[in-house]
Amino acid sequence: MSRAQIPALVFGVGGFGALVAATVSNEWKVTTRASSVVTATWVYQGLWMNCAGNALGSFHCRPHFTIFKVEGYIQACRGLMIAAVSLGFFGSIFALFGMKCTKVGGSDKAKAKIACLAGIVFILSGLCSMTGCSLYANKITKEFFDPFYVEQKYELGAALFIGWAGASLCIIGGVIFCFSISDNNKTPRMGYAYNGATSVMSSRTKYHGGEDFKTTSPSKQFDKNAYV
Repeated sequence: MSRAQIPALVFGVGGFGALVAATVSNEWKVTTRASSVVTATWVYQGLWMNCAGNALGSFHCRPHFTIFKVEGYIQACRGLMIAAVSLGFFGSIFALFGMKCTKVGGSDKAKAKIACLAGIVFILSGLCSMTGCSLYANKITKEFFDPFYVEQKYELGAALFIGWAGASLCIIGGVIFCFSISDNNKTPRMGYAYNGATSVMSSRTKYHGGEDFKTTSPSKQFDKNAYV
């Protein structure tokens, strides 16, 4: 098994898990305390629902009931994150088939191609997540620093940082998977043939230069004519 495939699988699967957590999270943006009149109340907003809570511990979430009333950048981020999660899932499956330690996937050459495919899929997954999180963060930043924006201002939520971290892990894992092909080509699998056990008689015959090793029977060695 290639040593590079183990950290690549860890990075890829870990990044996929982070992308799932970021997609389902409701903390894509949070209200800023600087512009909030009631500092004991805050609002979280995600891709799928809005949530509000206060210092007393009450927490309430309301999902987006319709797609057509959601802003365009949120819909774009939804599509990108769904694509990132889907690609990360298939990348994890391909990565398991491309590992040398598994018995599925065919020969080493076929496994190398599958591992390269898994790396490409992981890289695409990371790019989709990076684009979606950056698009959402750009919208929040523009509204926050716009002096003419009079509505509620928000700050970057924890889900954005989780999405960026997951995207980075997926890209790193995908790159390592792509470079693992060179390791497979440099270290081919060696085959060893078993010739069987060599007898003592054959080894002695080879030692005497290939001549047949002849033995005389005890009756001929101790014949009566030998003493005459």
